[in-house]
Amino acid sequence: MRLAERLYATSIDPAKLNGQDATVAGWLQESRDLGGVAFLILRDRSGTLQVVLPKKRLDANLVAGLLAIPRESVVLIRGEVKASDKARNGYEVVPKEFAVLNLAETPLPLGVVDKVEAGLDTRLDNRFLDLRKPEVQAIFRVRDVVVGSGSDAFRDLGFTQVHTPRVIGASSEGGTDLFEVKYFDRKAYLSQSPQLYKQMLMATGLDRVFEVATYFRAEKHKTVRHLNEITAFDAEMAFIEDEEDVMRVLETVVHRIWQAVHDRCGAELSTLGKEVRLQPTPFPRVPYDDAVQQVNATDRLGRPIEWGEDLSTEAEKVLGELMAAKGHDFYFITGYPEAIKPFYAYVEDGSTVSRSFDLEYRGLEVTSGAQRQHDPAKLVKRIELKGLDPKEFADYLKAFRFGMPPHGGFGLGIDRLTMQVLDLPNVREAVLFPRDAERLTP
Repeated sequence: MRLAERLYATSIDPAKLNGQDATVAGWLQESRDLGGVAFLILRDRSGTLQVVLPKKRLDANLVAGLLAIPRESVVLIRGEVKASDKARNGYEVVPKEFAVLNLAETPLPLGVVDKVEAGLDTRLDNRFLDLRKPEVQAIFRVRDVVVGSGSDAFRDLGFTQVHTPRVIGASSEGGTDLFEVKYFDRKAYLSQSPQLYKQMLMATGLDRVFEVATYFRAEKHKTVRHLNEITAFDAEMAFIEDEEDVMRVLETVVHRIWQAVHDRCGAELSTLGKEVRLQPTPFPRVPYDDAVQQVNATDRLGRPIEWGEDLSTEAEKVLGELMAAKGHDFYFITGYPEAIKPFYAYVEDGSTVSRSFDLEYRGLEVTSGAQRQHDPAKLVKRIELKGLDPKEFADYLKAFRFGMPPHGGFGLGIDRLTMQVLDLPNVREAVLFPRDAERLTP
């Protein structure tokens, strides 16, 4: 028996292979001994198949050996394919020989098909077993479509994929939420975002770039929507008129992702019991002032939001409910006060409002973006206004002194997108091996 010649569970055509020998392999999901006949269920990436053991027809040692194998062991079986209306796939395999490729220890630290619910921490501690569950695998098949369709959308819009450093010499955005690392004899940091590098690229002629980036944020969050290692699309585009040009690209990409999940992930959505509702573009624009007014009018926050404050989690939730009542899942909040936005956000002279925006989905922020300040003198003033030292941004600022076009961009969280498109209760469900303030392994 050659392992490479095995057939996947759902690739067997009983009409063509009935009566012929086939080699199958996978994890032993369960065994059932009913007396005169026994059954094994094998599982691979494509699904499950049934192995039937008619005891009177088979060698007793073969039957005993197969029934003695612990659950979740990896097994190879060669046998005859038999068409069967009673079998789950329309066929079953009658074994002739088998090999145990790897024997699973007992007891299992986490059940794969057991009815007993396990907590998220237990599942993450045993992620390799958790990922054998069809419903968990379905999440990451959807995530793959999110990443692939998003990347395709950017390329169709004329963007070039790039890769910027993950180890940096200065803060990307100011603040103290940095992971410090030793870089030979110097101090360095894990990147908060590719913000400074993608802006520098706007001075190169690569005037539309995106990357699948990794962010590291040293913030001790304990919420269902925050992590310390984050994966996101990060995009920047030059020669824009204003932030509306950026928002049009963003809503196009997001709509393409939702459409792809809707069209291509039917089996996964069925496994998870989820539906994807499509919303046409353009998405509504809600100015910050209007958002504050609408939320305050509900009297649900305990105290009104003061102008200039960022919207709290509860305020975002309330606004999400108000927008849902109007039939909108996606919507932009625009025109945030400059005081709560980073130094690189564009602000008109004398204004207290930035050309920035957030994209929200059902009361949860999935994207922040803005038109950027491209005038070097004004950018230095903004850096100083935020209490930062322009000398720490010398390489970044240099790119602005030799011809920087108007530009803008955004970061679009892949973890949160997957969480939201599938309506998952916790962003950790959408990450293979999440990193937060309490979890550094596995």
